[in-house]
Order: sequence, then structure tokens, then C-alpha cells
Amino acid sequence: MNFKVNSLTSDKTALPVEYYKLPFCQPPRIRSSAENLGEVLRGDRIFNSLYQMQTKLDETCKVVCRGAPLTKAQAQMLKKFIDDEYRVNMILDNLPAAVRVDYFDEDSETHKSLYERGFPVGFKDDGSQIAGSAVPGALEKKLVKAASWFASKGVKGGSKSFGTKKRLSLDDGTFFVNNHLRFTVLLHSDVDAKSSRIVGFEVAPVSVRHDFNGAWNELDPKLSSCSALNHPSVVFEDSGKTKPRDPQTVPPQRVEEGASIVFTYDVAFRESPVKWASRWDVYLQMADGKGVHWFSVVNSCLVVLFLSAMVAMILVRLLKRDISKYNALETIEEAQEESGWKLVHGDVFRAPPRATSLALLVGTGTQLLFMTFVVMVFAVLGFLSPANRGGLMTAALTLFAVAGFFNGYFSARVMKLFASSGAEWKQNATRAAFFSPGVAFAVFFLLNLLCWEERSAGAAPFTALLSICALWFLVNVPLVFLGAYVGQARAAPELPVRTNKIPRRVPPQPWYMRGLFTALAGGLLPFAAVFIELFFILSSMWHHQVYYVFGILFLVLCIALVTCAEVAIVLCYFQLCSEDYEWWWRACLNSGSSALYVFMYSAWYFFANLEISRAIPSIMYFAYMALVSAGFAAVTASVGFLACFAFCRAIYGSVKID
Repeated sequence: MNFKVNSLTSDKTALPVEYYKLPFCQPPRIRSSAENLGEVLRGDRIFNSLYQMQTKLDETCKVVCRGAPLTKAQAQMLKKFIDDEYRVNMILDNLPAAVRVDYFDEDSETHKSLYERGFPVGFKDDGSQIAGSAVPGALEKKLVKAASWFASKGVKGGSKSFGTKKRLSLDDGTFFVNNHLRFTVLLHSDVDAKSSRIVGFEVAPVSVRHDFNGAWNELDPKLSSCSALNHPSVVFEDSGKTKPRDPQTVPPQRVEEGASIVFTYDVAFRESPVKWASRWDVYLQMADGKGVHWFSVVNSCLVVLFLSAMVAMILVRLLKRDISKYNALETIEEAQEESGWKLVHGDVFRAPPRATSLALLVGTGTQLLFMTFVVMVFAVLGFLSPANRGGLMTAALTLFAVAGFFNGYFSARVMKLFASSGAEWKQNATRAAFFSPGVAFAVFFLLNLLCWEERSAGAAPFTALLSICALWFLVNVPLVFLGAYVGQARAAPELPVRTNKIPRRVPPQPWYMRGLFTALAGGLLPFAAVFIELFFILSSMWHHQVYYVFGILFLVLCIALVTCAEVAIVLCYFQLCSEDYEWWWRACLNSGSSALYVFMYSAWYFFANLEISRAIPSIMYFAYMALVSAGFAAVTASVGFLACFAFCRAIYGSVKID
């Protein structure tokens, strides 16, 4: 069985790089594995390798190859990748290679283990800590950051106690490459079927300068350094503390011009009680106190739901009282003495400025909402397994194209409210089909050019761009026009009141009812429903972790959407009570402003939790987060608009107006 290699990744650069860009051992013929569109866009580049194994056959110090002497450019490139903390990703039986990190949890007083995917290319050291790469520091930093984040929120239980490890020196600039890998393959034996299946793939990287006797024999290499090789690890004492074993007696492999690096590996098989169906669980374990995390998320969702229910109940009682009082009036003179939302019935459905842009916003939001909802349902039902790399992104792109029908339909229905004739439905459908996908594609294409400039594996090839364009022009565009045609063919939504020919003057509004203040205040509550989960979503996006708690995410999404609708309705009601009938755009802004807080939160996350310092990765981060925030704004704005429209039709249809 052959091991496969995937792209090198780094949290410091966020730019994946193909494995064979570095001077590693290459097979005579490099073959690429089958990839879906999501894998390509994620930067996964999977190839075959020279690492091989035979089932249940332990092997030690097996030689992969002896590389040619490093040129100056190759040595500098290897040092650069080590300094940027790039990690090597390998795959065996569709399982990613991972380094096991053992730690002591003081809360439960038990020893626990976590997996960190991949292993470092090498390490930078002064030469005294040659075992430093065996126990990685990247995951430990993430664990400490997550624990500190929970501690800052006053949540108990998020802190962990880790085994002490000497920090690597970054002063002298000496670099070492991890050229020896010890693979531990975990097997689960099925007694009934008399077979074994791979349920774990652990790796322990070591840097060792191999010595060989006499001239190098490619067919039968004899390494004198293998007998002295002692793999470093960490063991637990009864006190719960950790201490390193005796360090290896052979020197590490230094990265320098002219060095010929010998790559070797060991393979060891070990029985595991983990069943094949549960083999991904260890990769998905949360490092921040899973029980505390879920309790915090559920508690936040329940609080937001309770507040929303209370606001809705108060609003219903106020409206019921107003409608009953207004319908009880017997004379026109009594009705004229009334004030508030009843007086603007002749202007409340007056066409807003830039109605075409409003229709475009609502159409885009409903398209994204349908895509998100269906993807969440598939994920909750387990169809988007983490073993299917790129499946989530592929499903999202395909469903976005299919959801173009809803974009065309809802944008046409909104335009039908304001246009007496249907002459503009084709222009509206054209804008709906090309504007939002065009903006997203333009941003993606420009960022892709930057990835090409950096020679990153994250740069989508020309075939992937053609696939995206095919989804856009052959699926999305026809469905948008179909939806627009269906929406235009139907009769316009019936309005409960007639619109006056002369618009009513809007009285001066107090400061707390002006658009900017209500928008900033209205976006807080929906953001409060998602900000805890947003932390973990950003961690999975930019720390190369697997996000899998889609059940909690689906619950949070539903509560956030309900909150958007209720907040928009409440603020719309107060606006109409102030005799301000220009609610169309305000309904969108009052709920859609939550996206501003999402973008601000992502900016805080960038400076507080990421180590990206280079210009191009920073530009990519903020550009992609701006796109995500814009999509979130479109969804929440469309939900707020549709909720307010239904609310206005309901309340003005409940009063007797001549």
C-alpha cells in the first residue's frame, strides 16, 4: 500500500504549496489523485509517493532515497518553508497523517490525547533540542489561545495543563529538516470477518543525519546511523507531569548548501479498539473543553431565543391593542385624531428609491439562504463527511447555482410591486444573474492571480475556472431567468391599502430613531446569536481544522434568522409609529448591519489569533472575509425585508380604512 502526499500548509502564510515543490524524494512518475472542484479550490494537491508499507509488517529505517546535494536556492527555499512553519500532509487509506499530542487535563484529572494534522517540515534550533519537532508547538499554541479565550469570557473548564517543552530557539538561524518519519498504523481487527481495517495514522517526525559505510549503494543502502536512532517521545509520570525520554544520540540533519539528505521511515502496526466507523472521531475532538463549548453555545442560543420571544410577545400585545382601538372608532374625525402608524397607511407601500437595487439585494439574499439551508441539512444528516475532502465546498457551489431560480423569482416579485408593466423583467433578471456572482468571481479571480504569483497550490487551475464558469452560465443564469419569468407571470402581491398620489411629509425624527443608530443597534442581537460559533468557524477556516458540529451550527443559524426577522419587525413598528413610512431600506439595514459586526470580529480574530504577517495572505484574508460578510448581509437583509413586508401587509390589512 502506498502513502499519498498532499499540499504543504502553514498557519503563518495561509498559502498551500505542492509537496514536490520542495527537494523531497519523487517517484519516477508523479500521478495526481482524482479531485473534485472543492478540493481544487481548497488547495488540495494529492500525489503518489515512494513511501510504502505491507500490512502488519513492521519495518525500521527503510530508505526512501538519498537526495542530490542541495543547491543554494534549494537550501534557502527549505529554510524559508521551515521558518514559515509549513507542515507536511500525508494520507493513508483516506486518513490524514497526524501527530499525537498528549496532555494532562486538570479539570478531569486524566491524561488525554489530541491529533494535529500533518507534521513540521523541520525546525529552527540552536542544536541542543533536536527532539523539538517530535512534539509540535502549533497545536499547543492553539489550545492555549482557546483556553485563554474562554477564560476571558468567564467560562470555567477551558484551561488545560500541558507537558512542558523547551521552546525552540529562533536566534541563531540554524535549520534542521525532519527526514526520518516513524509511522504508527492503528488497526482494528474484525474477528468475525477475519480481517483488519486501518483506523489510525500517526506520525512522529525526527531529524537525523544518516551515516553510511563506504560508497552509497542505491539498491542496498547500509546506514550505520539506524542502530543508534532513538525516537523521542513524552511519557507521563504518576504526578501528572511530563518529562522527555533520553534524546537521540545521532545529530540532526542540518539544512545547508551541498547537503545530501537521506530520507527514511519506520512503520509499526498496533491494535486499536476504535472501530472503523469511529476512526475520524479523534481528528474531530475539540481542544477547548467540548462540554464547556457546547454549553456556552446552547446557553447563548437559548438566551437569544428567550429575548426574541419576549420582544415578539410585547409587540403582538401592543399591536392588538392599537388595532382594536382603531377599529372601534366610529367617525372620521375620531380617526383623524389618531397618530402613529395608522396615519401613514396611504404612503407605507410607496415605491422606495433605487427599487431595482432593493430587488437585487433580496434576490441574492434568498439565493444564499436557500443554498445555506440545504447545505446545513445535508451536513446535519451526515452526507458531508470530513473524509470527503472538498465535499462541502462542492455542494455549496452546486446548490448556489441551482438556487438561482429563487434569486430570479424573488427579485421579480419585488419588482412587480413597483412596476405597473412587466417590461423590465428581463433587465432585472440580467442584473440578478450576473451582478453578485460576477462580483464574487472577480474578487476570486484577482486573489487567484496573487496565488499564481506566489506559486501556491491554492491557485485554481484553468480547468477549475472553466468549471466555475460552466456552473455559472449553464446552470445559474438559465435558472435565474426561469425564476424571473415565473415571478413576473404571476399577479403582483395584493396590497391592503391604496397609495396616495402626493407623498406625506415625514416629521423630524429623534436621534434614536434615525437610520444609523437603529441599524447599529439592530445588528447587535443577531450577531450575539452567532459570535461564539463564529470563533470556531474561523478557527477551522484559517487553522486547517475540521469543523463538524453542524447540528449546533444549524440551530444557531435558525435562531439568528428568527432574531433578524423579529428585530426588523420591532424597529419597523417603532419607525411607523413615528410616522416615518420609508421602511423598505431601513428594514434591510436594521438586520443586515449584523454583517458589519461579523467583519469587525473577523478583523479582531486576525490580529489576536493569527500569525499572518505577509501582505498577500493578509489581503486574501480580508478579501474573503469581506465576501463572507457581504453574503451574510444579503441573507439577513433579505430576511428582515421579507419579515417587515409581511408584517406591514398584516397590520394594515387588519384595520378598517376607507
